[in-house]
Amino acid sequence: MSFIRNTFAVLMGLSIAGLIITLGIRVFPQWITFDAFAPFEHWQRFLYSMRNDEAFFGFLLFISGLGTTIGGVATAIIVKYAKVAYAILIGFIMLFIAMLDVIIFPYHPTFYKISIFLTFFPFSWIGGKIVEIIYERNKKKRIADKMNRTK
Repeated sequence: MSFIRNTFAVLMGLSIAGLIITLGIRVFPQWITFDAFAPFEHWQRFLYSMRNDEAFFGFLLFISGLGTTIGGVATAIIVKYAKVAYAILIGFIMLFIAMLDVIIFPYHPTFYKISIFLTFFPFSWIGGKIVEIIYERNKKKRIADKMNRTK
C-alpha cells in the first residue's frame, strides 16, 4: 500500500511542478507563441522563438524552482516516511527532464545550462524541509498538550 501511496505522491508532485511551470510561462502574453494550453507540445518551436530572450530563461529558472518547491511540498505531505528524500526525488526527476531538454534542444543560454544544477535540488530540498519542520512542530505540540492534560 505504501508503494502505491509513494508513487501517487511522486506523480502528484511532478504534475504540480509541471502545472506551475506552464502557468508561469503563460503569465506574460508576449511569450505565448503557441495555441495549446501548455507550451510543451511544441517545445522546440517555442524555445527557438525565445532563444535570444535571456529574461525568459531567468524567469524559467525561477518558476522551475518555485514549481519544484511546491511539488516537493505536495509530495512530502502525501508520503508517510522519508519526506525530504521523496521531495528531493522530485528535484532529481525535474533535473533529469531539464538536462534532457538542454541536450535535445540547443537554444538555451549558457547560464541556464549551468543554473539548472543549482536550482532543482536546493528548491526541492526546501520543499521537503518545510513539511518536515511543520510536522515536527505539530508533533511536539501534541506531545506538550498531552503532557499538560495529564497534570
